[in-house]
Amino acid sequence: MFIDTHCHLFYENLKSDLSSVLDRAKEMGVSRFICVGTNLKDSAESLKLAEQYDSIYATAGIHPHDAKDIKHDYVDELYDLMNNEKMVAVGEMGLDYYRSISDHDLQKKAFIEQMEIASELRKPVVFHNREADQDVIKILSEFPGVIGVAHCFSSNLETAKAFLNLGYYISFSGNLTFKNSHLPDVAKEIDLDRILIETDSPFLSPEPHRGKSNEPSRVWFVAQKLSEIFNVSLSSIEERTSKNARTLFNF
Repeated sequence: MFIDTHCHLFYENLKSDLSSVLDRAKEMGVSRFICVGTNLKDSAESLKLAEQYDSIYATAGIHPHDAKDIKHDYVDELYDLMNNEKMVAVGEMGLDYYRSISDHDLQKKAFIEQMEIASELRKPVVFHNREADQDVIKILSEFPGVIGVAHCFSSNLETAKAFLNLGYYISFSGNLTFKNSHLPDVAKEIDLDRILIETDSPFLSPEPHRGKSNEPSRVWFVAQKLSEIFNVSLSSIEERTSKNARTLFNF
């Protein structure tokens, strides 16, 4: 069974029909889901969903876009949220210099503080990186005891190798399937033992559903693309990526 390692099930278009969403995923062989928080409110909602469904796990974190809105006590609230067995990672954290919705210094501050939480709790991290390769690498390298995953990887092979050398996994989403994407050339240079798959639902729906609202069932298309890239069976991709997810997130 496949594992969607990054989805945002608290979005209303998914949450309002979640039982059907999960049923469609099951029909496509997707059995587990990590619902990833991006601020305190939806991190709490992610945990609520994880407590309601055995197949859903959760994370808690502050996305770089939300760094501008953090309060002075947000770290304490993240610790409180992480104090639950269904919480498998800290994040989504990181840096986004493409949209720069939050000031870069605020993004770095929130990123570092969340890395400190992960280090203390010995939890993996889920990080976002968009056009901030060098600063992300620098911050990750300051926490050698922390591991995690580069969510929805979109950078170049050099950056992928830097993350791998720091002990991180690389996760591919629907953009791996896009026409003229450079990501297949990156993916084929990465050992399958270090690759995860995700949808980032409701975003980044893969081909042939590009432009439509995404959902976890479509992680199948990411796995299928990887089977083409590596010239191996779909069942081999399922086995390797699911094993990787269970190893990283300890479930």
